[in-house]
Amino acid sequence: MSFDVGAVPFNPDGWGPPETPAGPLLVKQDGAAHPANIPFAPFSRSEKLGRVADWTRNPNFSANASRSAGGTRDAVFDFALDESSALSGAAADDSSFRLVDGKPPPRPKFGPRWRFQQRPQLPQRRDEEVEARKREAEKERARRDRLYNMNRRSYASGPFSAGFRRDTSNQKSSVDIQPEWTMLDQIPFSTFSKLSFAVPDPPEDLLICGALEVYDRNFDRVNPKNERRLERFKSRNFFKITTTDDPVIRRLAADDKATVFATDAILSALMCAPRSVSSWDIVIQRVGNKLFFDKRDGSQLDLLSVNETSQDPLPEAKEDINSAYSLAMEATYINQNFSQQVLVRDGFKVTFDEPNPFASEGEEVASVAYRYRRWKLDENTHLVARCEVHSVTEVKGQQTFMTLNALNEFDPKYSGVDWRQKLETQRGAVLATELKNNANKLAKWTAQALLAGADLMKLGYVSRVHTRDHFNHVILSVIGYKLKDFAAQINLNTSNMWGIVKSIVDLCMKLNEGKYVLVKDPVKPQVRVYEVPADAFENEYVEEPLPEEEQVQPPAEKDATANAMDAAAEAEANAAAGAAEGEKDADASEV
Repeated sequence: MSFDVGAVPFNPDGWGPPETPAGPLLVKQDGAAHPANIPFAPFSRSEKLGRVADWTRNPNFSANASRSAGGTRDAVFDFALDESSALSGAAADDSSFRLVDGKPPPRPKFGPRWRFQQRPQLPQRRDEEVEARKREAEKERARRDRLYNMNRRSYASGPFSAGFRRDTSNQKSSVDIQPEWTMLDQIPFSTFSKLSFAVPDPPEDLLICGALEVYDRNFDRVNPKNERRLERFKSRNFFKITTTDDPVIRRLAADDKATVFATDAILSALMCAPRSVSSWDIVIQRVGNKLFFDKRDGSQLDLLSVNETSQDPLPEAKEDINSAYSLAMEATYINQNFSQQVLVRDGFKVTFDEPNPFASEGEEVASVAYRYRRWKLDENTHLVARCEVHSVTEVKGQQTFMTLNALNEFDPKYSGVDWRQKLETQRGAVLATELKNNANKLAKWTAQALLAGADLMKLGYVSRVHTRDHFNHVILSVIGYKLKDFAAQINLNTSNMWGIVKSIVDLCMKLNEGKYVLVKDPVKPQVRVYEVPADAFENEYVEEPLPEEEQVQPPAEKDATANAMDAAAEAEANAAAGAAEGEKDADASEV
């Protein structure tokens, strides 16, 4: 394409276009002659020269602007309507002119200044405030996470579940792990919560041994204002016999009545394992095609834990009366005596198929009946367990089995609830506190009662006479619960309980013949399975005896020193009670 310059007029008088154009190239605008089709604007020598032509401009916008201005000039040379150009006309200057008000805003006549004034902020100041808000948001998020983790530790599965898991880094294992032991498997508690298994109901009763006394209904009227002194039953014997030492279980195993044998205490420890915090262990023996679940002599399963799932840690010194070991001994002592005191002691007993299999002739034993019951786990596996019931009562003309257990209060500052003040008015709050502090113990009691086929469970609330006296106690109240309702209240799922037992049985059935031990880790929520030598736990572990003041045995087996200590303790308690009564009388006389 060729570029047509067009006709260029000649100026004989000098440079630039001639004053009087010879052709139609010149047009008159604003009283002056200008070249046609070429934009022209006056400028002074002090102004900077801009661009002559702008080929990057929007031609549509420029063409529209040119047409609206009434001209037909070329768009790339037209800067008359460009506001950014210094060569625009007076009309363009007027249209782009805006008055800026530099006066400060009027000050309000009332109210704080910060509420009405919003001064413009510098960009740096605004960035600093944004960063400060981000830091505050991070702090708030960290605080919420900390509270969430704390609550998660406090209630692993709700207040009626595993409860609070306090710092267990300083706790020891219930059994010393020997270097020659071989760890076969470790099972976290998180897998236990997903298990479920339904056993045929009801189980089969193979045999019932022992004798039961009737529950005394007068204890249902005991309250903090009408408390009862807890008695000591030193002449009655209590037995904690393991599975393989039970002559009845040996006889049933010889008759091939089942393939798995255990006791209610061992099964309840397995069923409620996810709620446990302290360490415990169970000895497992595989003999032929049979499986025996045992406990060691002096095992933790023989003692009742106190404040195991509590938020407040107990004193670590073993000799302290409020240490975990001392409280476990005290709770076991209270539970045994309470189960015998709330009975009608008139000589009448309900007898069963066989007498107590562990008592010798003429020996006085506690009121207890052993029910040997069988459950079907699968076509080839049956489980037989020895279950205990403590008393019998009559409900609607029928005899009903019941279990008797006692909760003990040692110091209200640990639980935060004073039983003497709250048991009558806020009984639910007291029970909720115990469910939080002793979730594992209450769950095991409920599981044992369900295994034994009891319909009722009586809970006694026993407190110390004085917070520093761990020898003398009083019964503040006795409350009965229907077993199925109470199990639902504490969120105890029977299908999950049997699912845990079934999984452990299936695991042990795959092992070779020998001896194994199942240990609950003292720190982590998990259990480990170790293979141990055949002679393990036979001579190394001896049961630690109860203190002289707390032993429950016939009087003939106690020496004069023990009797003297008992007499001194009773005299000291009576003196303290007399002093307290004297202070009350003095205060009354002053009033």
